[in-house]
Amino acid sequence: MVTFLKANISSSIASFFDYLITILLVNFFRVDVVVASTTGTICGGILNFFIGRNWVFESKQRKVQQQAARYGLIWTGNLVLNTGGMYLMTKIFKVHYVVSKAVVSFLVGFCYNYTLQKKYVFKNN
Repeated sequence: MVTFLKANISSSIASFFDYLITILLVNFFRVDVVVASTTGTICGGILNFFIGRNWVFESKQRKVQQQAARYGLIWTGNLVLNTGGMYLMTKIFKVHYVVSKAVVSFLVGFCYNYTLQKKYVFKNN
């Protein structure tokens, strides 16, 4: 249960960073919402990897390159799900981009990320 709580804290920090970048890109640099969201997701993903490795799962037995490769594989699915969800919600269903990002990132984080990170990326031998 502690690991799950730590994972949610890590996810919240990474999501805050992700949302901050997305909102700055959309509102100050007039970047398309899907591109801005993808950029935010990439930055948040990098931050989440390092927090997950060092604090959430305390998983330093494997080399960082091996974990990064595993994380990259899982994270690519995360990126596709987040970007696809943002596209559907903002372009097809016309939902505000901040609401869309919150809904999509929550669903992907809860249903996809935690389990795969725990059982595959940061699994200790």
